Amino acid sequence: MVGLLRPLGRTVTYTRLLHLFIAMVWPSMWLFIQEAWWTWVAAALLLVPAGLVPAMRTVEGLQARLLLTGQRPDGESTGIVVAPSASWTDRGRLVVWLQARLLIGCVTSVIIVQLLVAVVDLAAAPFGGDTASGALHLLEGHRWWHVLLLPPALAAMAVTVVVPGRLITALAHRLLGPSPAERLAALEERNEQLLERTRIARELHDSIGHALTVAVVQAGAARAAGDPAFTDRALDAIEETGRAALEDLERVLGVLRESGRPAAARPTLADAGRLLESARTSGAKVDADVTGPLDTVPGPVSREGYRILQEALTNVLRHAGAVPVRVRVAVGDGWLDLEVRNPLTGVTSESGRGSGLRGMRERAALLGGEAHTGPAGGDWQVRVELPLR
Repeated sequence: MVGLLRPLGRTVTYTRLLHLFIAMVWPSMWLFIQEAWWTWVAAALLLVPAGLVPAMRTVEGLQARLLLTGQRPDGESTGIVVAPSASWTDRGRLVVWLQARLLIGCVTSVIIVQLLVAVVDLAAAPFGGDTASGALHLLEGHRWWHVLLLPPALAAMAVTVVVPGRLITALAHRLLGPSPAERLAALEERNEQLLERTRIARELHDSIGHALTVAVVQAGAARAAGDPAFTDRALDAIEETGRAALEDLERVLGVLRESGRPAAARPTLADAGRLLESARTSGAKVDADVTGPLDTVPGPVSREGYRILQEALTNVLRHAGAVPVRVRVAVGDGWLDLEVRNPLTGVTSESGRGSGLRGMRERAALLGGEAHTGPAGGDWQVRVELPLR
């Protein structure tokens, strides 16, 4: 019983009723001026050209959001759109919506008024009173036992208050909701947002992870060496790597704070020397072989190649320590080949299951390339092939 009465305690139940009554205002005023059945037909016909106006969809959408869902008109909604009609399909759906709103509003208003008069009539029955002329008399005359019909009449009124509101709300989501083209556009926008979040997460993982790894390795090496000159070099490397990581962090946070702000230039393979020098100062013996014009590599490929190289060197320092590392970067024949090899130690680089290696493979796949990681000839190998077109 409580569940049946709960909708009557919600504000949105009565705002939905108000939404239906608003649709009746101007036809009712016209009816008072010209009492004829054709006034309702004329009102329905006038809604057809009104529904063809693109801005009418915005007006109806704002009303529906506020009165049918209780949502702020400027809030985000996936159920009811407030954009102007963009196609004839949208206009057609809006015309149907206006007709349905008028019809349901008319029927609901008539039934509620008649039930209200009937309730008053039944309540006055035990006292022998007469209601105003035109009332809905359920039974002839007035008898005391007529009051027993009052609860069913009240229940019918409650149903009439709740059900039409739910019906018009369901129609609003159907007729004022996004069209298939709008749903596809929203899905594509959502997909772009998720991809951008994933890319930012990779950026932070690679940049901050590399900086922390270098700092930890350098600090441990400086403590073990006990050489002031080596300690100075280690601190310089930590400072340089930390400054670069802070620049990356500030750039990413700037993008997150202001979506319209252009991102600062991300590092490319042309800046790979900084990574190689950082690995050398951390104790790794890096043998680098760079062939081909790096400045001709397309921006996206060069930026992702830089991050892949950064992650590969970070894994070497983190899992293998100060070991010989061979780095090969070759540009030619429409492909960018990047290879990093280091001797296998007791702990392999994430055993092929870590987020870093998965991130390399994902970066390569997004560009149409391939990434291979794992043991090869007694070494741990990271090899990536990225198309330049």
